[in-house]
Amino acid sequence: MPEINMEKLDKQQVQLLAEMCILIDENDNNIGADTKKNCHLNENIEKGLLHRAFSVFLFNTENKLLLQQRSDAKITFPGCFTNTCCSHPLSNPGELEENDAIGVRRAAQRRLKAELGIPLEEVPPEEIQYLTRLYYKAQSDDIWGEHEIGYILFMKKNVTLNPDPNEIKSYCYVSKEEVKELLRKAATGKIKLRFKIITETFLFKWWDNLHNLNVFIDHEKIHRM
Repeated sequence: MPEINMEKLDKQQVQLLAEMCILIDENDNNIGADTKKNCHLNENIEKGLLHRAFSVFLFNTENKLLLQQRSDAKITFPGCFTNTCCSHPLSNPGELEENDAIGVRRAAQRRLKAELGIPLEEVPPEEIQYLTRLYYKAQSDDIWGEHEIGYILFMKKNVTLNPDPNEIKSYCYVSKEEVKELLRKAATGKIKLRFKIITETFLFKWWDNLHNLNVFIDHEKIHRM
């Protein structure tokens, strides 16, 4: 395994590596906790270390999706375009609670505030809709990667944005046509693989039915891509 030179990494992002993620088995059963750092090392991923995550798709009232470009300071997938917010629930009582994925939805509220500066009261967990889950594995580089079961979360609301530049390089609201154009340019641009998979497989049928997402709710199946 290549040597990790922590001194070359962003100090704020290094601090976040100490957060405790929720370890799970391949059926999303909680089996313990480990640091964000250990969960994202390829060396551990290849041994099977798997953790719980989420992806938020936030739309405004014009049915446009909020995209972000990850900061160049990010340790995994720096500078990549992705959906509104992707992160992890932490191993604490509030975010471990599994009934109706309330713990994951609380974590989404926390990270929407941390990354995009959205006030907590604008994104209450009860307004964040949990659709389904996706198993995902990808390398960012020779050292870092992701191995997760991610909860797909949707919300439609106009929100106040004040992004943290250490988390987000740029952001914009986009139409379906603009997302399709972004995917067409993927060979020359940088798109996070998870967002690409979700978009090519599921996103547009969900997008066409923002008024009736209940028909797509599946809390039993884990889509393994």
